[in-house]
Amino acid sequence: MSRKNTPTIYLDHAATTPVDPEVFSAMEPYFTEHYGNPASIHTVGQKAIIAVDEAREQVANFLGCKTSEVIFTSGATESNNFVLKGVSEASKIDKPHIITSTIEHPCILDTCQHLEKKGVEVTYLPVDKEGVVNTKSVQEAIKENTILISIMYANNEIGTIQPITEIGEIVKKTNQERKNQLIFHTDAVQAIQYLDCDVKKLGVDLLSLSGHKFYGPKGVGVLFVKEGTLIEKIQHGGHQEYNKRAGTLNVPGIVGLGKAIELAGKNHAQNSQQQKLRDLLINNILKNIPDSHLNGSNKHRLPNNANLRFDRIEGESIMLHLDFEGIAVSTGSACTSGTLEPSHVLLAIGVAKEQAHGSIRFTLGKDTTEDNIKKVLEVLPLIVEKLRKMSPLK
Repeated sequence: MSRKNTPTIYLDHAATTPVDPEVFSAMEPYFTEHYGNPASIHTVGQKAIIAVDEAREQVANFLGCKTSEVIFTSGATESNNFVLKGVSEASKIDKPHIITSTIEHPCILDTCQHLEKKGVEVTYLPVDKEGVVNTKSVQEAIKENTILISIMYANNEIGTIQPITEIGEIVKKTNQERKNQLIFHTDAVQAIQYLDCDVKKLGVDLLSLSGHKFYGPKGVGVLFVKEGTLIEKIQHGGHQEYNKRAGTLNVPGIVGLGKAIELAGKNHAQNSQQQKLRDLLINNILKNIPDSHLNGSNKHRLPNNANLRFDRIEGESIMLHLDFEGIAVSTGSACTSGTLEPSHVLLAIGVAKEQAHGSIRFTLGKDTTEDNIKKVLEVLPLIVEKLRKMSPLK
């Protein structure tokens, strides 16, 4: 099956976003004209560090934090590794305890499993059928040796938004009564475009983000580290980033991330339009395609996310047929789309294995139009009908 020669309708913005033209323009001079190493003290290097400082200020303004609390990384995977390993290494407790959830990104879950082999205790909190962590279960999981709570702000697969502010309040009250302070982290990768990420309002000590999820470049991210937070660096060999993360800075990427996050702060008004289109998509699919179901919460959901499952067919087949029609979607998170295993997120919310395999994630972007959604609604019922006729499952 070869792809039709039609323009792509891109509905996989949770995987990555195109670089905004304004972001690209801001980055361009730092590849060729202002190419200095920001660690150099000569004029060429100083032009680079001035650009980095400006980007750091843009991030700090967005997060409502100090510039000294912004650490540039290669992306959220590195930031999340930094959190889990760095906090564990900095802890003085013999068997430190970490609390997370069953629907975190693989870079959290895999790192937790790695730390368990090294003697760290980990509690994986369950979620309800909508994918929401119960704040009471967070409170009950806290023990004397708990050093870190890491709960993602919004899920990358089903778009469920977690009660981060409420968990932050639990951490704050707990810390008033104990000597060894709890540290609270959130992976906010999917939230930057859509939710309030003021770190003081959220009550977090650490927050991760990736530039390419909000129209910035790939290969650059941020870890917010609240002043005074005990965390050990995991990357050695230099004094960059306030001696917390060694390595030559990706100046063009950092400049691009700074510009992208500045634009994200101005573009929150677009959320209502994306939510309107998302609801148009969800409601018409559920209405017009028999045995289709919404995965996750209808209420506590990112405005651009629609994750649906279709009984008796494979999501991968649907994805390939949509791609033939010039429509790009996903069967799950980008980091796990190469595996044949069902989504751990869908299994965690109680979806059966065979149903999980029939799921598709549509994630809209700022350039998604009503015509794009209407095109999906035109071809998807025909694809599902065709595949069900071919399916051995009845």
